[in-house]
Amino acid sequence: MIELQALTRRYGPIVAVHELSLAVAEGELLVLLGGSGSGKTTTLKMVNRLVEPTGGRVLIDGQDAATLPPHELRRRIGYAFQRIGLFPHMTVAENVGITPRLLGWEPARIARRVDDLLALVELDPAAVRHRMPSQLSGGQQQRVGVARALAAEPRVMLLDEPFGALDPLTRDRLQESFLRIRQALKLTAIFVTHDIVEAMRLGDRIAVMQHGRLIQIGTAHALMTRPADDYVRQLIETPKRQAALVADALRDGGEPA
Repeated sequence: MIELQALTRRYGPIVAVHELSLAVAEGELLVLLGGSGSGKTTTLKMVNRLVEPTGGRVLIDGQDAATLPPHELRRRIGYAFQRIGLFPHMTVAENVGITPRLLGWEPARIARRVDDLLALVELDPAAVRHRMPSQLSGGQQQRVGVARALAAEPRVMLLDEPFGALDPLTRDRLQESFLRIRQALKLTAIFVTHDIVEAMRLGDRIAVMQHGRLIQIGTAHALMTRPADDYVRQLIETPKRQAALVADALRDGGEPA
């Protein structure tokens, strides 16, 4: 469904992504995992041409993304990200329905789609469709952002740390909700995160990146049992170390720091 062939992005002498090659099967969720500067967000943006590659290419359903006008490509791909990006002067319904409107959908069809999607992300359409983004909580805004990304019935979805700025309980609920939505809609998705626990929870496979290069790709089990190098090993061991610290603090009668 999505194939990256020697995908490269340079900024002058700096190589942000170096000849990245991988494939995402139809219906699969691939997580791009890595720290700041690993190239994961740049890779995601090259898929829908928010950033143009300086080498290699992106194929979607066998078609070279570079052969499509950028606006047409982006209307076929859902895109959700941490900063949400809701239009503050538009209501929730207007935000969710903006891409279908640009595609020329009939108003009645748009209204039905908006209500269906708000219900899908567990928001009451009657309660929120006429609200402005400023009247919503951070978690509600993020749900609206996901609904907007799904509005034009995309088969492909890109997500750039969409839950990273939320509190742990809200983040947990939205991860669970997204898993249900993805399975229900059979979406093919690439999900960017720096959180190994989130990667293991959501991803069918995980692609670990460092300094713009692909270090290892595989299931969570494969990464845990056969880490390719010390960097992958440290990523995998991080949640174990954190859990051990909590267990030690509780056993000592203190509180976790």
